[in-house]
Amino acid sequence: MQSFVYQSHPQRVVFGAGALGRLGAEIDALGARKVLVLSTAGQRTQAEHVAGLLGSRAAGVFDGAVMHVPIESARAAREQAARLGADCAVALGGGSTIGLGKAIALESGLPIVAVPTTYSGSEMTLIYGLTEGGIKRTGKDARVLPRTVVYDPELTLGLPMMLSVTSGINAIAHAAEGLYASDANPVTSVMAREGIAALGRALPAIRRAHASSNAADMLQARSDALYGAWLSGSVLANVGMSLHHKLCHTLGGTFNLAHAEVHTIVLPHALAYNAGAAPQALAAVASALGAGSAPQALFDLARDSGAPVALRDIGMPAADLDRACELAMQNQYPNPRPLEKNAIRQLLQDAFEGVRPAA
Repeated sequence: MQSFVYQSHPQRVVFGAGALGRLGAEIDALGARKVLVLSTAGQRTQAEHVAGLLGSRAAGVFDGAVMHVPIESARAAREQAARLGADCAVALGGGSTIGLGKAIALESGLPIVAVPTTYSGSEMTLIYGLTEGGIKRTGKDARVLPRTVVYDPELTLGLPMMLSVTSGINAIAHAAEGLYASDANPVTSVMAREGIAALGRALPAIRRAHASSNAADMLQARSDALYGAWLSGSVLANVGMSLHHKLCHTLGGTFNLAHAEVHTIVLPHALAYNAGAAPQALAAVASALGAGSAPQALFDLARDSGAPVALRDIGMPAADLDRACELAMQNQYPNPRPLEKNAIRQLLQDAFEGVRPAA
């Protein structure tokens, strides 16, 4: 067996339908007394429900979470937490809200409990991101890791079909790049294959259950998707990411494009770019998806589910593709295939136009 290093992170996971009902006990286990509930404006009603479950433990709700965590929203949330005397924050939502919780923890050390309602996987990682002046800065810090994660698939039952697919493919991206990461190891590779397989089953099953209105099938599919997201997020937490994630951070943070949609569009092209340099990893992704070609399978999954497959359809200006390429070439980082400017520019063009990968 190869030599490797695997670093585990102290974190408690509570998983299962109805798990939200255990949130108060989990807060008590942390010794917290006053909790600020975080959400986006669109999830305010859910956040108020959570605050109601917490009763006297709830200090209030902050619903200013937005994608890419602008530094202004992070400052506002920290100020409200301090003003209310909160000694814990519950981040209810997807990557935007959990990212906001991490921004609070980064400077204040406030413990975070994550309650994911999408498949972003952010709750499992030490990675944080802040956007200031149109530039997204990312880093790693143990302080931002949520102390407890409550996975309740019932909270994802209302996730719209398109967001389910884009968020799920975002999760698959973490696992797929983990398979060819420069610091990949046997432990994370097992997690990656299992995570991709779970999501590969779940996303078509969600579509079928949505069409048939079968509640039992939908709950099972949502449980599989959340399980896959957990595993994929654990991969992201333990190994470095490569070209795909670099491109997505560049496109999302600089051009203010929706995070999950960018991942969905770029992933097939990034995998195709690396296919010749990482054939075993691409074969593992394809096998987990039950397909012959991983890039084509992921492109088809998005297209057939009604998710976007072209950057131009989510607001990327054609005139900024050259700038995006230049930004992607800065600060070299590990990737199976060397970063080649012309090839990356073509990758971006294909993603802009929504071209199905050739292999």
